[in-house]
Amino acid sequence: MAVSPPVVLTIAGFDPSSGAGVTADIKTIAAHECYGVSCITALTVQSTRGVRRVEVVDPKIVAECLHGLIADVAVEAVHLGMLGNELVVAAVADFLAGARLPHVVLDPILKSSSGAELLNAAGTRLLIERLLPLAELVTPNLDEAAALTGVEVNNLEQMRAAAARLHSLGAANVVVTGGHLEKAIDLLSFTTGHGTETETFKAERLRSNSTHGTGCAFATSLACHLAHGRGLPEAVLLAKVYVSAAIANAHPIGKGVGPLHHLYRMTQQRRASASMPEAEHAQSRN
Repeated sequence: MAVSPPVVLTIAGFDPSSGAGVTADIKTIAAHECYGVSCITALTVQSTRGVRRVEVVDPKIVAECLHGLIADVAVEAVHLGMLGNELVVAAVADFLAGARLPHVVLDPILKSSSGAELLNAAGTRLLIERLLPLAELVTPNLDEAAALTGVEVNNLEQMRAAAARLHSLGAANVVVTGGHLEKAIDLLSFTTGHGTETETFKAERLRSNSTHGTGCAFATSLACHLAHGRGLPEAVLLAKVYVSAAIANAHPIGKGVGPLHHLYRMTQQRRASASMPEAEHAQSRN
């Protein structure tokens, strides 16, 4: 009998363009050989051109959905994305506090790249107070790190300061992503038995218009690697490689900022499979 894949739960909003949100997360989870289950926290009206409207789901429905899922399947990791408002944040925090699920990765989505508010001020305060301490890892980008800590974050030293501040607020482990810097630098700050240590992960910044949902893909990839039993530094490195490759292999979709190619590995596998008959035929003639 085949071994069952790890189950990864994503709690996030719905993006009709599938560049971000739960549908993008499910693609990312599948790409990492995990099985994805999901709970939608908000419906959005959006396309590659930006977010036009947000409707937050009733927190009672969110709670019922989450409790129903864990009563049925064993969840190995959790990705937290867009939550919408303080009522949903509270419902998710109550659920996580009781469920004690492993490998909770918090992607603190506060605004869309087009500037639309995706978590209100009360929700942001409650996220800091209740979700930061419950997460194994929090993955803010530069703007999110600045909003959560109240300090300017534009370079590596400021990323270190923001990570230290997030630790003081209750975060066990932090990855501050610097994909918008001239050099794409991510800073991992993690707790050890002797305090905290940091590692930096550097790469050339990719010039692409297919970057919608990179933060979602990165955080979800991290959750998958943790579900597979990998350590934090390795998980961060592999997630960074995955996102870079998904951007590099993306197709131009839509008239705005397009999505990355979450399932690019399937295309590579098809190409490899297509070339096999030719190789076998050539070998048989020798």
